[in-house]
Amino acid sequence: MGLGKTFMETIAVVTGASRGAGKGIAIALGAVGHTVYVTGRSGSDKDTEWGGTIHETAEQVTEAGGKGIAVALDHSDDSSVAELFNRIRKEHGGLDILVNNAAKLVATTDPGGFWQKSLEAGDLITVGLRSHFVASYYAAPLLVANGKGLIVNTGHYGAVCYYHGPAYGAQKAGSDKMAADMAKELRPHNVAAVSVWMGSLDTERARAHLASLPEEKRPVQKRQSPQFTGRIIAALYESERLMELSGRAMIDSELGTLFNVTDIDGSRPVSHRFNMGGPPELHRSLLG
Repeated sequence: MGLGKTFMETIAVVTGASRGAGKGIAIALGAVGHTVYVTGRSGSDKDTEWGGTIHETAEQVTEAGGKGIAVALDHSDDSSVAELFNRIRKEHGGLDILVNNAAKLVATTDPGGFWQKSLEAGDLITVGLRSHFVASYYAAPLLVANGKGLIVNTGHYGAVCYYHGPAYGAQKAGSDKMAADMAKELRPHNVAAVSVWMGSLDTERARAHLASLPEEKRPVQKRQSPQFTGRIIAALYESERLMELSGRAMIDSELGTLFNVTDIDGSRPVSHRFNMGGPPELHRSLLG
């Protein structure tokens, strides 16, 4: 039998956190003292061309001030996902935050129409949409038992504009709708569900792509840190407006304005609403 949660201890799960957005989110949650279960398939930095492992992320969560726990996990394996949340139940008795970020991005950026790419591009619907549902399914009882909780699906402008093709768009739009419907069913239990849209991130994958382009074709736009979204999630969880915002799809930079949260270098990432579209804007009454 586990020891249960200690006073004021916040337990979080971040899926797909070997690198990229998930890694940044996990580290940011660690920086405010959270215990973070870091899931992913990468146990060696040679597993992909971009490097990064769940163990490295967990170590950086701990170095940031939290407690990182690496869990090797394939999110296409439902039984392994169930086992993770059963472990958390035994060790802590509840859960505070679930961040659904795991995604299988295969062939999405390849040239050509969707019918000309590998059929594996559709796997994003499995690990990226269905996997969000499965993790939430097993997390929900722990969040409800906790008396307060938050599910976050990491979203993107691709939900409303063309970006990386139909599989990517379907995954992002589906994640938004899933969060909205989960929010309706979880509201009586004081558990929120949202989709948080991220901007252009400075990730390992993005840096590798930019390095492959001729210098004159590299965009000059500043990319936001992957930790920025994690800072937003931490602020949202602590906000008195958590349940008021539940069910929404929201842009992280606009939430940054609401919560007065900056990126790790003190800058304020910008919203791409006006050139890429966006969900309903936060009402002026929220922004003050």
